[in-house]
Formats: sequence, C-alpha cells, structure tokens
Amino acid sequence: MMRPLMIAACFVLTTAAFSASAQDAQAPAAPAAAAAPTTPAPLKGDAARGKQLTYTCQGCHGVTGYKNAYPNYHVPRIGGQSELYLTNALTEYKKGTRKHPTMQAQSQSFSGQDIADIAAFLSTVK
Repeated sequence: MMRPLMIAACFVLTTAAFSASAQDAQAPAAPAAAAAPTTPAPLKGDAARGKQLTYTCQGCHGVTGYKNAYPNYHVPRIGGQSELYLTNALTEYKKGTRKHPTMQAQSQSFSGQDIADIAAFLSTVK
C-alpha cells in the first residue's frame, strides 16, 4: 500500500512531466539555421602583449640544457615553435588533457586571448 505522501509526489511528478511535454508540443520549431552550432573564429594573437605574458616562461624554457630535478626530463625550447602548436599545447594543459603539473598550473590563469598572444610572440622567437 502506498503512503499518501508518495502518491502525492508521484502525482506532482506526473503532472509536471505531462505539462512540460504539452508545452514542447505547442512550441514552434526552431529554424534550422539557429540549430547549427557556430565555430568561433580563431583569436588573433598580439605578439607585443604575448612578450609581456611570457616572463615566467623564461625561467625554465629560456635556459639552454635545463633539466628539471623531479621528475628528471629535458625542458623543451619553445621559442620558434609554430603558433598552432603552442596554442594547442597551452590549451590542452589548461583543459588538463595534456599532463604536466607545472604547465597545468601556469596555464590555468590564461584566457583564450592570453594563449593566442603568447603563441604569437613565442612563434617569432629564434
């Protein structure tokens, strides 16, 4: 035997579901153009601003032959890499899909525009 409170809860949920489906049936269909997702245009990087944002990068990436103490690995030189590669790498660190604790921490503070600016600058460094 169902308790009165459970019966009332079932009734409320059923009524709400019926009401929502009735409203959906009455709503006009959205135009096809509005349903298509748009891809945002790539951000244009400002190399001068990117230079200002890369001051902390030099501590590791600017030292020739630098190796990190733990875990022991070679720190890559990033100056002169392609803008697309740098943008993708920083974005992946920010999302957490590319793993490195220091780089993930650094990238968390970057906006999409910051990443574009950094990539624009570093791609010009020889």
